[in-house]
Amino acid sequence: MKPLKTTIEKKPILGWLLFFATLLVVFVLGLLASSIMERRAEASFVNVPKVKLSEFEPRNEVWGENFPREFQSYYQTADSNFQSKYNGNAMIDMLEVDPRMVVLWAGYGFSKDYNQGRGHYYAIEDVHNTLRTGAEGDPDKGPMPTTCWTCKSPDVPRVMQEDGVAEFYKGRWSRLGAEIVNPIGCADCHDPETMNLRVTRPALVEAFENMGKDVSKASHQEMRSLVCAQCHVEYYFDKKKVEGAEYLTFPWHNGMTVEGAEEYYDAIEFSDWTHSLSKAPMLKAQHPGYEIYMQGIHAERGVSCADCHMPYKSEGGQKFTDHHIQSPLNNVANSCQVCHREETATLIKNVFDRQDKVIENRDKLEELLVRAHLEAQKAWELGATEDEMKEVLMGIRHSQWRWDYAAASHGGSFHAPLETSRIISTGIDIAQETRIKLSRILASKGFNEELPYPDISTKAKAQAFIGLDMATLNQEKEEFLETVVPEWLKKAQEREDSWDVVRN
Repeated sequence: MKPLKTTIEKKPILGWLLFFATLLVVFVLGLLASSIMERRAEASFVNVPKVKLSEFEPRNEVWGENFPREFQSYYQTADSNFQSKYNGNAMIDMLEVDPRMVVLWAGYGFSKDYNQGRGHYYAIEDVHNTLRTGAEGDPDKGPMPTTCWTCKSPDVPRVMQEDGVAEFYKGRWSRLGAEIVNPIGCADCHDPETMNLRVTRPALVEAFENMGKDVSKASHQEMRSLVCAQCHVEYYFDKKKVEGAEYLTFPWHNGMTVEGAEEYYDAIEFSDWTHSLSKAPMLKAQHPGYEIYMQGIHAERGVSCADCHMPYKSEGGQKFTDHHIQSPLNNVANSCQVCHREETATLIKNVFDRQDKVIENRDKLEELLVRAHLEAQKAWELGATEDEMKEVLMGIRHSQWRWDYAAASHGGSFHAPLETSRIISTGIDIAQETRIKLSRILASKGFNEELPYPDISTKAKAQAFIGLDMATLNQEKEEFLETVVPEWLKKAQEREDSWDVVRN
């Protein structure tokens, strides 16, 4: 083999090629080094605070001055164009989709109005608009308590800090209309000094204490779910803990299962309302998303809420958490496919298959419950006694509790399909047993016919069937939105303007 020097001397073009190749390599390495240094410099400037955040600064825009990427991605929750096979972030009238719900909630606010929740950006606007909060501007009246604001805004921890937690829970919803104005955002989950995740709602801390646990010992990965669990849980308003307050409480004393909560509620003889048809003492599940999630395979394997609903993304050389909180089905590549190698269409089909099967049985349970409420109403009309009806009413309560727990869990048929199916199947068993007891009571009163199923094929027909005057309710709400809400927002703007004067 000839030496390289001899080869180059005989073929000078080879020497020039090596020379230029070396120059090219050095140039590329130089660009790489320069890019790395530039990105590091950029990172150091990105994290330099531009404004000083107070401990309970509720305005997302102010936080956004320090964290523009997170802020800009968060405000993408204003997009409400994604509609999955079931739900999504679009505004969906759930009572129109499933009018049976109107009958199941007869006598309760949800029979008036129940819309699929939009993104966090709309948290305040949607609670203003819903018929469930009524149309009363008098702070001493109104159908809902102040406690209903608890999960809607970073203004909540601010007001709790200013007035005290128990004081916050006192009075009616409209009392704090001019105080709670900023939609869910940064201060709900982050410490303004360290940016560490933190719990800002005392109900979650107290729920852990009731289970003999300390939420402050949670790991960072656990916190990426617990900040969501502050709100996406089952809860009730305890009217006995503090006089004059409706104290927000999670029923986790017996664990985070549907039976555990039921046992707790039964023991304290709590009910959310009395059904206007059957007279059963009912339980209304709120949105036990965290409890259901904890029963599923993703929680078992340490996957947090943020891993799927707020996955990491890169922009300008920066890796950060995408605060566009949304369904993973609208972001499969960055959520599901981080772990799963299947094609997008396959993964989405897997989700829909589970949802289809769960909802098929859920619909069957709804039909059984509608019939049970009507049969109980008939039994009362025929002179049934409270002693005769006691077991029946408890059966209706327990079976509908299971239906509602599954229906209100928001994603339960994906988060924990086996547990959700189990809950619905036990609800079907209880409903069937209850209807057998009802048939015996009806027979004892000389009624042996099958009650005709009502025409509740639309929301309007169902609401008319249970006696709601929707024209009046809608008119009152429209007047409220035109007169009271603008005054709230004006007062809030004046208050926040005064903060800026102090800050500047």
